Amino acid sequence: MPARGLPRRGPPRHARPGAAAAGSPPPCPPGGSRDRRPAARVANDETAAAGGTERATASAGNICRSPIAEAVFRKLVTDEKVENKWRIDSAATSAYEIGSPPDYRGQTCMKKHGITMNHIARQITKDDFQTFDYILCMDESNLRDLKRKSNQVKDCKAKIELLGTYDPQKQLIIEDPYYGNEKDFETVYEQCVRCCKAFLEKSH
Repeated sequence: MPARGLPRRGPPRHARPGAAAAGSPPPCPPGGSRDRRPAARVANDETAAAGGTERATASAGNICRSPIAEAVFRKLVTDEKVENKWRIDSAATSAYEIGSPPDYRGQTCMKKHGITMNHIARQITKDDFQTFDYILCMDESNLRDLKRKSNQVKDCKAKIELLGTYDPQKQLIIEDPYYGNEKDFETVYEQCVRCCKAFLEKSH
């Protein structure tokens, strides 16, 4: 059963694509999540020493896990002063939440940790598979969906893998906290910090 006060996961009944669902929290201020600057390349997930890297995270709805991972990674590269070498975004494997802001519990968690979260949910596109060096997802269902979609894309260059592959604590799956509570969002945050740090170290 969904947690009290939460809509059942699925297409927003009163929302149109590109608009926040009725009853959603107000959208975050526009900002960094739609960064479309050309990125240089570095070898690996996102490619080769002449420049930077492109990385996307993906989850089912793009309102819980993947925007947290996006914001965490953006903070890490900013702290390392290598943000100009990376193009970072997140997207959904489904169309359920297109146009919605991140879950308010995720926003609260990130605010507690002093991390800015600016994102509006979107669905992954053919262009993402052709331009991103890495697409990192949260669970096996995401992985299956992404690999199926990538097989339909000519010249797919993205390396598709689980973000949890990089977890030093070997927690491979980042569970969806949507039907959980604030503690579950904190767990997602902690996993994303571990995984994104390890990923960034590997890509240096």
